[in-house]
Amino acid sequence: MAKTFGDMVAEARAHVPGITAAEARRRVAERPETLLIDVQDASDIAACGLIPGAVPISLGMLAIRADRELPEAYRDHRLQDRARPVIVTCGAGGQAALGAYTLRQMGFEDVAFIDGGMRAWKEAGLPTEPVRT
Repeated sequence: MAKTFGDMVAEARAHVPGITAAEARRRVAERPETLLIDVQDASDIAACGLIPGAVPISLGMLAIRADRELPEAYRDHRLQDRARPVIVTCGAGGQAALGAYTLRQMGFEDVAFIDGGMRAWKEAGLPTEPVRT
């Protein structure tokens, strides 16, 4: 039977921890080397802003940017250390769960996603910044 987006998100949630926005902020403060990735498409990020310090890498490009075997021009150097802590976000949490699960499958040891994504971040009253072009 074919999977739906909801099925895929549920599977991802079963393998990767979702954390609150406040927990994400605490983790980044305690471990500044934590990589915060927003996997929304550029137009969606532009509409809601970024968490300060977050890196925009769309969900569709995440596995490519994290792949160690593709030519270096395709990779993102920040995604080459599998021990580096990573927190993934998106608009509402579903894409973030998929992104975090993708990274877990690629060998990342310390990966989580923000449950509720940017919506939860903003509802918690946490800061955002406009996308830098």
